Amino acid sequence: MEPDLFTAAAEDRQEKDPSSSPLAVRMRPRTLDEVVGQQHLLKPGSPLRRLVGEGAGGPAGASSVILWGPPGIGKTTLAYVVSQATQKRFVELSAITAGVKEVRAVIEGAKRAAGGYGKETVLFLDEIHRFSKAQQDTLLPAVENRWVTLIAATTENPYFSIISPLLSRSLLLTLEPLTDEDLSALMRRALTEERGLGGAVTLPADAEAHLLRIAGGDARRALTALEAGAGSAIAKGEAEITLQTLEEAVDRAAVKYDRDGDQHYDVASALIKSIRGSDVDAALHYLARMIEAGEDPRFIARRLMISASEDIGLADPTALPLAVAAAQAVAMIGFPEAALTLSHATIALALAPKSNTATTAIGAALADVRAGLTGPVPAHLRDGHYKGAAKLGHAVGYVYPHDVPGAVAAQQYAPDELHGKRYYEPTRYGAEARYADVAEMVRKRLRGGGPA
Repeated sequence: MEPDLFTAAAEDRQEKDPSSSPLAVRMRPRTLDEVVGQQHLLKPGSPLRRLVGEGAGGPAGASSVILWGPPGIGKTTLAYVVSQATQKRFVELSAITAGVKEVRAVIEGAKRAAGGYGKETVLFLDEIHRFSKAQQDTLLPAVENRWVTLIAATTENPYFSIISPLLSRSLLLTLEPLTDEDLSALMRRALTEERGLGGAVTLPADAEAHLLRIAGGDARRALTALEAGAGSAIAKGEAEITLQTLEEAVDRAAVKYDRDGDQHYDVASALIKSIRGSDVDAALHYLARMIEAGEDPRFIARRLMISASEDIGLADPTALPLAVAAAQAVAMIGFPEAALTLSHATIALALAPKSNTATTAIGAALADVRAGLTGPVPAHLRDGHYKGAAKLGHAVGYVYPHDVPGAVAAQQYAPDELHGKRYYEPTRYGAEARYADVAEMVRKRLRGGGPA
């Protein structure tokens, strides 16, 4: 008898009693045509189509496939569909719980299945980035000898998280986040199809909008919430999943927030103004509303970066690097963990000393330029790195600051029309007090008024 230690027992139970499986499992696509989203991977003649033997080119040459994308967008589903379409044995492992021992057992089982039964094996390895380099090395012989068709899934950049030999032998497919339209189509299918809810309940528009916010682009989360709402509605004898029933079922209040309307800008404005006003608690409230409404975390991070320069500036020079680091982290990890990073940055910015001098300084300088106050660049500051420049007086008389004590040379830098004009007027808040002292000292030195 063929040993298959790692094929989920839940799939066997599903075949005997499909209704006992979760809705997300029951609605798992059976063919590539049933997959929602990822249309860039599903076009005729695409590598994924060729992998399952569609098209004139036959199966793709790669014996390993790496699926890269955020959680809940169909990586496991695509692996399952490939195994079904190719009539191959499907074995699923997670790098969170499995190790080298389990991988080797699957490979040995694949060899026996191929030799004794002529049946090839698809090994789906989820979270492969959690495997160490040594653990990933154990996969190479199986991939090179085609003992298994490896389909690995990762939420992290494979160029950093997967060893080069495995990456070079793999077909890398990048999956895109599911849109609200994708999730709506999936929910309509789940509501009406017999393997789903079979038309037992309907989903009104307000409840659907809330469910989409809850899902945050995650198909598994959407179907789980839909199943919870449907179960609650059926238990109450209701024919539709009302917003109240859905809220009760998923234990999360609907946020009155339209990402495409006025609320999008009103709540974002309130977040920034709360940070500017140093009200950390109000800032966290508006941040939470944006997160719960399904706002793009990158949009929030961009607003925080702007706030760091607009409202904090040199009062805390670490604010901007912190906001930039938060934006980079958010882009790498996504929700739900990105909420922690955004909270971190929001608290730091709200409690930082405030200064808007970076804003007012560039605003005043731009106003003068737009008003025509420019003037020629002083001759001693012009480029002197070409033959004949000295005859024109360019760079003649320029004093190299590093040649003088204090590295501040007493010479004119601004055009004549703006000589002596001050744009930067520092505050005495936080770290900017030091910049105020330095600016005054340097200005005095530039005017020839003493040592720097």
